[in-house]
Amino acid sequence: MAKQIIDSLIEGGKATAAPPLGPALGPLGVNIGQVVAAINEKTASFKGMQVPVKVTVDTDTKEFEISIGTPPASALIKKEAGIEKGSGNPLTDKVADILIEQAIKIAKMKEDATLGKSTKEKVKEICGTCQSMGVLVEGKPANETIAEINAGKFDQKIASGKTELSEEEKKKLAEEKKKLAEEIEARRHEFEERAKQIVAEMKGKEKAAIKKALKEAEIPDVIIKEVMPAEEEAKTEGKAAEGKAEAKTEGKAAEKK
Repeated sequence: MAKQIIDSLIEGGKATAAPPLGPALGPLGVNIGQVVAAINEKTASFKGMQVPVKVTVDTDTKEFEISIGTPPASALIKKEAGIEKGSGNPLTDKVADILIEQAIKIAKMKEDATLGKSTKEKVKEICGTCQSMGVLVEGKPANETIAEINAGKFDQKIASGKTELSEEEKKKLAEEKKKLAEEIEARRHEFEERAKQIVAEMKGKEKAAIKKALKEAEIPDVIIKEVMPAEEEAKTEGKAAEGKAEAKTEGKAAEKK
């Protein structure tokens, strides 16, 4: 039993008998129309995205199998959430919100690459990825949504397989994303002001001591890097402070004499 494998990159739901797929399948004697239809069915959820497709053809029986490669779950979540990247501080900063329907959609896209045996388990995996990216699910931290999934709250929606959102739902998500961005900006401003205050109060101190104080104040690392005094400046200020202390000590000693 001879098998031939054809690898191709297809736009989701738009496979055709044209190159590169058609000419590669033609010599194998397989029903190209059936292969194209099967690919489009499997990739329908990837509309607008390039999807790696593998077609394995039995050249004796003309039977075929199709396997679909998918982008990482994080990439699909970013596409659904309309964001370029996840949160730098996922525990505190939430960058977007998706609905359970979108989690279901992503779970279906990744059905061949997730560990869960049921759609429900696969949806929970997607929610877990959302948690690590700072993306809310149903307006709350993803770990809370997972608890609700376990409790059966979304069983009906998961069973229905509904993945499309209404215009009203899309509008609400856009408003929520804007609100989250404003909250992150406000929090960042607060952290920056507090960090600058600490740095100013500890001017002339060792860099390690300043950094320790910033961490104890729970200032995010990205802001610590921005506000920390330059290495040379910190050293210069430290030496200047030491020089003043020494001069003061010498002055007192001279007075005693």
